[in-house]
Amino acid sequence: MDFIIGLSPIGQALAATGFTWFVTALGAALVFFFKTINRKVLDAMLGFAAGVMIAASFWSLLAPAIEMSEEAGNLPWMAPLIGFLCGGLFLKLTDSLLPHLHMGKSQDKAEGIKTNWKRSILLVTAITLHNIPEGLAVGVAFGAVAAGIPSATLAGAVALAIGIGIQNFPEGAAVSIPLRREGFSRVKSFWYGQMSGMVEPIAGVIGAASVLLMRPLLPYALSFAAGAMIYVVVEELIPEAQTSGDSDIATIGTLLGFAVMMVLDVALG
Repeated sequence: MDFIIGLSPIGQALAATGFTWFVTALGAALVFFFKTINRKVLDAMLGFAAGVMIAASFWSLLAPAIEMSEEAGNLPWMAPLIGFLCGGLFLKLTDSLLPHLHMGKSQDKAEGIKTNWKRSILLVTAITLHNIPEGLAVGVAFGAVAAGIPSATLAGAVALAIGIGIQNFPEGAAVSIPLRREGFSRVKSFWYGQMSGMVEPIAGVIGAASVLLMRPLLPYALSFAAGAMIYVVVEELIPEAQTSGDSDIATIGTLLGFAVMMVLDVALG
């Protein structure tokens, strides 16, 4: 914590999202020990990640946004509503335009604008898409602390970074190990797995800088990140976690992920 305190707001956001990227790489490194991953384990991992993101969307993002709107004398739900819907719309547009391919699907099922990109690039692009709101959420949280928002605390921002980092570990493995199963080498699978988290530090710095430059937009920025994360959960994580037909494992994973993030946020924030 002392290390974080001594940094500038941008530095704090960069350090925090650097941590989440590092944990993604740790998870991706499991490919050096396992060539395949049990489908139930993968479903539980995806469910856990979904639970963390759902809890973080409310406890760390929407709740502070509602409180800030109320303190400003505005309708408490207006800014969070607008930001939330805009976040989901942003991910929808990105999803529609950026070429990507979800795990387990043939290349002719690639989404977004048609391209000649290799299968490996399309697979990593799909995972990278939902790391954007995660990095943005962490960056906005640290920016809110620097902006002097009463309801925003450094401990709360750190808790959010820890929660995102925890869910990034199984997420990294969920990228690299399936790539290995599809025929990639261990090194290449690890490389692409950790690359999926590389966008988080970039999004984190952008989020923190945006809040510092445009403080009145903070409730919108917080809820924007929440909307983007919920879009990812509903559009990608939960459906992929239930493709095997055994929804109980994914559901239990989601509950555990939600519980862990809730405890982190309440205990530290």
